[in-house]
Amino acid sequence: MINKPSISVIISTYNSVEWLEKTLWSYEHQVFREFEIIIADDGSGDETKDFIANYKKTSSKPIIHIWHEDDGFQKSSILNKALIACNTDYVVMSDGDCIARDDFLQIHYERREKGFFLSGGYYKLPLDLSKLITKRDIASQRCFDLEWLKEKGLPASYKNQKLVSGFVTAGVMEALTPTNASWNGHNSSGWLADLKAVNGFDERMQYGGQDRELGERLFNYGIKSKQIRYSAICLHLDHARGYKNQESIDKNRAIRKSTRSEKKKFTPYGIVKSQS
Repeated sequence: MINKPSISVIISTYNSVEWLEKTLWSYEHQVFREFEIIIADDGSGDETKDFIANYKKTSSKPIIHIWHEDDGFQKSSILNKALIACNTDYVVMSDGDCIARDDFLQIHYERREKGFFLSGGYYKLPLDLSKLITKRDIASQRCFDLEWLKEKGLPASYKNQKLVSGFVTAGVMEALTPTNASWNGHNSSGWLADLKAVNGFDERMQYGGQDRELGERLFNYGIKSKQIRYSAICLHLDHARGYKNQESIDKNRAIRKSTRSEKKKFTPYGIVKSQS
C-alpha cells in the first residue's frame, strides 16, 4: 500500500467484470505509483461486488467501491458520489473498459496545471481483439504495440498513429489536431476543487455528452484545457451500448445548448442539490 496518494483515479463500471478486470490490471503496472482507485459502480449486481471485494485483497493500490441501486443509466449521479469520496486534490477519470498504458497516470500527473484540465482520447479496439488481450499482454505492454496488434488482426487505420507517436511527435500532433480539447469521461483529469466549484456532473443527463457538458461549465468558470490525446494512451474495449437512446441524446443536447448560450458555471442538479 502507498502512504498517501497524490491522484484519485475514478473508474466507472456497470455489470462488466471481464472488462473491469483488464482495466484494473493496467493500473497495477503504472509508472506513477501514488494513487488511489475509486470504482464508480452504476448499480452492478453481486458478480461485480464479489469481484471487487476479492480484487482488493491482492491489489497493490487502495480501492474504494462506490455503488448505488440500479435505476437505469445514472452515470452522472455515481460519478458525483465518487468525487465526494476522493482523498486527493487531483482527479483522473476513465472508464472500466479502458486499459491504460503504463505511463498514463505519469502523463496526467506531469501535465497537470492550476487553471487547466487535461483532455485525452482513446484507441478503440474491435471486439475480438478486446477479448483476446490477457493479463500477461497488459503486464508486458505488448497490447499497446502496433505490430503485435496487427499480427492479431488489427485493421489498418490513420488512427494507428496514436500508438506509435513518440514524445516529440505526440506533442506536435496535439498542437495540430483539430479535435477540441473537451472533458472526455474516458480520459480526462482536473483539480477536485474546480470540479466541485461547478458542482460536478448534471444528474439530469443520462447517456450522451454529460462529460462534455461538465467541461463546458469548467470553461465558463474560467478553466482552460490542454490536449493530451496522443500522450496519455488507453485502449477502449468494444461492447454494446444498450443504454443509448435518441431521447436521452436530444435531452442532453438541449441542456448543453443552454449551458453554452447562458454561459452557466454551475448546475443545481449536481453534487449539491439546490433546495426549491
